[in-house]
Amino acid sequence: MELKTIEYKLSVCKVTDISDIDLNSDFYFVGKTDEELSLVCKTEDTPKNTIEREDGWRGFRIQGVLDFSLIGILSKLSGILAEHKIGIFAVSTYNTDYILVKEENFERSLEVLITEGYTVI
Repeated sequence: MELKTIEYKLSVCKVTDISDIDLNSDFYFVGKTDEELSLVCKTEDTPKNTIEREDGWRGFRIQGVLDFSLIGILSKLSGILAEHKIGIFAVSTYNTDYILVKEENFERSLEVLITEGYTVI
């Protein structure tokens, strides 16, 4: 399986209003529930008005379009990283999954995954 690194430094935050988010940015995830409005974005694009904010994330994407019938892809990746004491923040889109790790664990997480047979581009 092929993983592609995301070159941006990322932030994870909670915002009060969707209008605080730069929807013209080329990379962001928005999650809204009855309890919160969460945002993952390039650190440089983080809104000024956040309720909570955590910087220092890096990420990679599982390459290709994942069929919904595929089972355990995210589980396997997170399990491998957990065995090496690397925590993750996962985000899924219709096409694929993204895994974020803290910046200080990024290179080590890639090394671990390469050792486990993943290709990183």
